[in-house]
Amino acid sequence: MVIKVYIASSTGSIAIKKHQQAVVGFLEANRIGFQEVDITMLEEQRQWMYRNIPKDKQPEKGNPPPPQIFNDDHYCGDYEDFFQSKEDNTVFAFLGDSES
Repeated sequence: MVIKVYIASSTGSIAIKKHQQAVVGFLEANRIGFQEVDITMLEEQRQWMYRNIPKDKQPEKGNPPPPQIFNDDHYCGDYEDFFQSKEDNTVFAFLGDSES
């Protein structure tokens, strides 16, 4: 299992920065292994992320904002989904980890 957090290192949005920091900080604090993928530096990864987010999670206009979370190639969710899993104490299930 490789958790991948797709982030944008150079975003002008304070909300996006805070959301990214919240996800990464939680994973680090709980010693959950993950890989950051910076979509501002890697066009191929950005396009892969956009293609692999389910249609029902796509915004009506534009592209889905980071952070987006995957377990290998399986889409887990966005910041809102992650936040809800924290509130529900179901982060391991959200990430697809059966060791919860």
